[in-house]
Formats: sequence, C-alpha cells, structure tokens
Amino acid sequence: MRKQRTAFFLLLPLLGVTALVLAACGFVLAQSLGHVPAFGLEELTFSYYLAIFRDGEFLRSLGVSLGIAAASALLAALLGTAVCAALTVGGRKGRGLTYVLRLPILVPHAVVALFTILLFSQTGLLARATFALGLIGDFTQFPQLLYTPGYQGAVAAYLWKEVPFVAYFTLALMSGVSDTLGEAAEDLGASPLRSFFSVTLPLSLPAVCRATLIIFIFAFGGYELPLLLGATVPKALPVEAYLAYMSPQLRDRPYAMAMYGVILALSVAMAALYAVLTRRLLRRMEGSGHE
Repeated sequence: MRKQRTAFFLLLPLLGVTALVLAACGFVLAQSLGHVPAFGLEELTFSYYLAIFRDGEFLRSLGVSLGIAAASALLAALLGTAVCAALTVGGRKGRGLTYVLRLPILVPHAVVALFTILLFSQTGLLARATFALGLIGDFTQFPQLLYTPGYQGAVAAYLWKEVPFVAYFTLALMSGVSDTLGEAAEDLGASPLRSFFSVTLPLSLPAVCRATLIIFIFAFGGYELPLLLGATVPKALPVEAYLAYMSPQLRDRPYAMAMYGVILALSVAMAALYAVLTRRLLRRMEGSGHE
C-alpha cells in the first residue's frame, strides 16, 4: 500500500501535465467547431473545417509541412541509424561519445536556426570559405539554401538536431542486440556485415521506427524553424495557423483553431498507425524467433 501511494505521488506531476495538455486539446477542438462564447459564437459546426479545406493556401501549407516532416524524419532515420551502426560495430560506445550525441538535442531550435543562418546563408561561413578558396567569384554564386520554397534550410536544421537523436535513441537497443545475437551469428559463420543487416538492424527497427515517428510529428507541428528559415510563400501549416490566430479579426479565430485541429488529428492518427504497425512487426519477429 505504501509503495502504491509513493508511485501515485510520483506520478502526480505527470498526471497534472497530461491533464493540462488534454484540456488545451479540448479547448482547441471546441473553438475549431465554432464554440467561442466570448466572441458570440456558440453553435457547433464543421463549416470552418470545410472552409479551410477549400482554401488553396491551406492545402499548400499542409503539403509544405508534410514535406518538411517526411524529409526530416526519413533522412534523420537513415543517417542516425548509420551513425548508431558505426558506433556499435566499431565498439565506440563510450560515455564521452554519448555526451557528444546529446549536445545537439539540448540546443533550442531558435539557436539552431541562428547556427544554420551563420553557416549556410550566402554571406555565411561556408560562402566566405568557398569565396576565399576561389571556388566562387561572388557570394551570390553560393547555392541559396535558406528561405526557399523547398525549405531545405529547415530540413538541414532538423537533421542537425534529429540525427543524433535517432542515434542516441537507438544505441542502447542496437548495441545490446549486437553484443548478444549479433555475436552469436558471427560465431556461426556470418560475416560482421551480414550479421548486422540480417540480425542487428532488423531487431533494432522498432526503436528506429519509434524515433522516426517522433521526429515526423515534431517536424510536422514545428513552428520556429519553418518561420525563421523558410520562404514567405508558401508558409508551413503551423506558421499559417499562428498568423491566422493573431489576426485582428477575432471572429476568424475558429479558422486558426481548425488548422491546429488538423495538426492534432494527423498527429494522433500517425501515432495510432505507428502503434498498429509496431505490434504487427513485433508479432512477426516473435513468430520468426519461435520458428
């Protein structure tokens, strides 16, 4: 009984934060359906959702955010898994390297945006270095990576933070599999490369997929990097929603909340889809293990 009380009190902060998040989500959904009594709007309606999906600007913003999220998540998963594999196979799993992996994760996104501008802008450090080496004759010849409709700068900034996240998130599982089942496969005659791709990597996929989903959802709803490093048009969906929320036309607030509702709904749907796929993957792995 005493242990149960202790566990309950330890969980109280988490329960409090969860309650606030759920209350905020309920507030957003209610306003997205037109229930804003302070503005004289009380009737629940889906008309605001229908209106934004008829808006070409909203659809372009949705496509931009999906593209940023997909590119950031997939590239971070590939590069982060490669970094994790290099640390695991090379036996470089020391505490010092794990601290190095943590550093980019801890840096705020606004600071990452500043670093990205200093490095990749046409007057940044890389442009100045290539100019000093005579590779370009003018700063305008340096590739424009920032403020482009493709949002390459935002994706690059996400990669700087999220590649170490994938590597750190996967390292414990991958190293454990490599030290046990991977070594067993090598003892049975498999080469280190075949052991990695046949045993270590497949068994580490659940952690990689989990990290990929986290990055996808975070990049899809991310605001700072698309705002600071992206193009003026088209805007990412969180930026478009924020600008709509700050509009002086207060009775248009439900349109902004409807955009946030779409972000919330897609995030929940992707999380649910991930849970289903992970269960199926684990069942297949368990079934193949019994065979």
